Amino acid sequence: MAETRATYFCIDIECSGPVPALYDMISLGAVAVAPDDDGKLHLGATHYVELRPEAPRVDPGAMKVNGLDIEQLRAHGVPRRQALEALTAWTKAHTKPGTKPVFVGHNAPFDWSFVSWAYAAEDLPNPYGYKALDTKALATGKLNLHWFDSSKEVLAERLNLPAEDLVQKHRADYDAQYQAELLIKLLEY
Repeated sequence: MAETRATYFCIDIECSGPVPALYDMISLGAVAVAPDDDGKLHLGATHYVELRPEAPRVDPGAMKVNGLDIEQLRAHGVPRRQALEALTAWTKAHTKPGTKPVFVGHNAPFDWSFVSWAYAAEDLPNPYGYKALDTKALATGKLNLHWFDSSKEVLAERLNLPAEDLVQKHRADYDAQYQAELLIKLLEY
């Protein structure tokens, strides 16, 4: 395996609709993936937060997928700025010395856009910068797959991972954990 200069942060979000600003990121799960002293990657610390919605729209279809209660989130969700400050502190605390934090997602453009937009909206620096590593794109290259065959179901089969737990699927913390396992398998492939 090549020298690891990154601590990977597998991040999954659930949202109230398809795009930032008009809709909200309403939950975020993250799992640190860092190398040990021998360079082998391991799952590390986890982070989860449910956020207070602020955007003007809510897509009932998106809410059905994530199973979260928008009114419960309005009453008890963490304010966006506070959630982002906590994510930044957690990221800094779990970035292995000598490495840089890298945002990783399965369809990273989607998740990264919500996270990055939220940091910009709060005028806070994004600890992951302006780039993200997409496991779907990584899989198409590593496994010689067509883009349309880069689903988690296909990757689980190709990488000998257990199927996703359908009861927990679309919970940001569970999805981040599963994506971290995919990342490790892809980087070791």
